Amino acid sequence: MGIDPGTNRMGYGVLEVRGNSLSCIVMGDIELGRLPDAYAKLHHIFERVSALIEEYAPDEVALESPFFGENVQSMLKLGRAQGVAMAAALHKEVPVFEYAPRRIKQSVTGAGGAAKEQVAAMLKSMLGIEYNPKRLDATDGLAVALCHYFVAASPLSAAPGPAKSRRKSSGSTWEEFVARNPEREVKTKK
Repeated sequence: MGIDPGTNRMGYGVLEVRGNSLSCIVMGDIELGRLPDAYAKLHHIFERVSALIEEYAPDEVALESPFFGENVQSMLKLGRAQGVAMAAALHKEVPVFEYAPRRIKQSVTGAGGAAKEQVAAMLKSMLGIEYNPKRLDATDGLAVALCHYFVAASPLSAAPGPAKSRRKSSGSTWEEFVARNPEREVKTKK
């Protein structure tokens, strides 16, 4: 499941993977603009993401990480939305992974600076989906799921995500590195 966090509209998409075959199970968006305040929006995000996870039972949830911009207030609001969606997945004990917006666009279109319309067109070409050009948050959510599939399926890159699973699979803790490389121990002067 992929999620494109937002404070007015949050996009989501669920992919089914069978061997080398991919299909879109569902994509849509969660409308938040009409809710009375920021706290009502966060509550609604938690409830809807939890319900989607219950309904579609994804093995993993991937989220677009907030991008760094000049408007700090917007970044904080977006970070809260992402955090609540993340908390909903973690509450359901579903592993969470994050991807930068440029990485998502790069993995789907080949260009990190691609426009939303280009991402949607590529998804239509790859997965045969239909989409509403005025509601591109849904295709953005699906793009997050597709990016995660590409990263997780690639033997060349480790998917960013839960530290527990990264350590278990790649042996990336400092202690494990030192144990495997005793000759590289750092000597400190006193």
